[in-house]
Amino acid sequence: MKKKTAATRNSPKVKFWICLFILPSLVIFVMFYMMPIITAVLTSFCEWDGFNDPQFIGVQNYIKLFSTPAFGESLKNLLGWSLIAATLHVGFGVLVALVLYQKPFGWKITRTVFMIPNVISIAAWAMIYKYFFRNDIGMLNTFLRVFNPKININWFFEEPYAFWAITLTWIFYSVVVTLLVMGDLMAIPDSIHDAAKIDGASWIQTTLRIDLPLCRNAIGTGVICSITARIAMYESIYLTTNGAGGTMNFPMILVRAVQDSRYGYANVSAVIMIIIGLITLALVNKLFRMNESVY
Repeated sequence: MKKKTAATRNSPKVKFWICLFILPSLVIFVMFYMMPIITAVLTSFCEWDGFNDPQFIGVQNYIKLFSTPAFGESLKNLLGWSLIAATLHVGFGVLVALVLYQKPFGWKITRTVFMIPNVISIAAWAMIYKYFFRNDIGMLNTFLRVFNPKININWFFEEPYAFWAITLTWIFYSVVVTLLVMGDLMAIPDSIHDAAKIDGASWIQTTLRIDLPLCRNAIGTGVICSITARIAMYESIYLTTNGAGGTMNFPMILVRAVQDSRYGYANVSAVIMIIIGLITLALVNKLFRMNESVY
């Protein structure tokens, strides 16, 4: 059987078929990703109600958004939730992956139970937590009134409780992070761990010096997924606080503007979320050196 030479691989016929196979994905990417992004950016500089032609107004939409209290509140909440997501949320997912990787007693049942919340919709979880934190019949206040009958906290509608109540609706559900890290852990050659055991390395040393460094890319991907999920977080806030109690964020601003037929103003929030997402991607890639091989 003849081996393909470099000349054969670079022949016009081969390049044609490569381009032909790439074309459908490229068309989908341009039509459903690039064109909406370009449209959002262009119309963010316009006054547009979705029916009449957009009217260019420069940066007035941006100035208007930046001057509202909702912008500062949204930015503060996003920074806070992103920090929590990148540390506690991802850290919990990594910890669960490391424990399951050791296959302790009952690890299969634990893995199954841990995965169950992932099949329940965000809306369902939001409603569960809404009733859990209710002031009148909520489980939390009912429990606290055993010790102090005067407890009267509206967890989802009072600052600073609302921020932390929203945080509790997602912080422990890090299934995606766990799966990513578990995949990288399973790919580590046994010979590396065997060599570490021969050298007398403890479990902590093996974890810190072998497992975690070799899972760097998976952890970095988990951080990106977690932060971008916070950027786009809408359902849990809408169904619990509706932006009250200091929990306003950019998706809430966007949806409210769309409901008022202010599409140009709404797209300012969309552009901001895109920019923050790109900055997050660049910073995490740089921090975790995700373009470099871990082996």
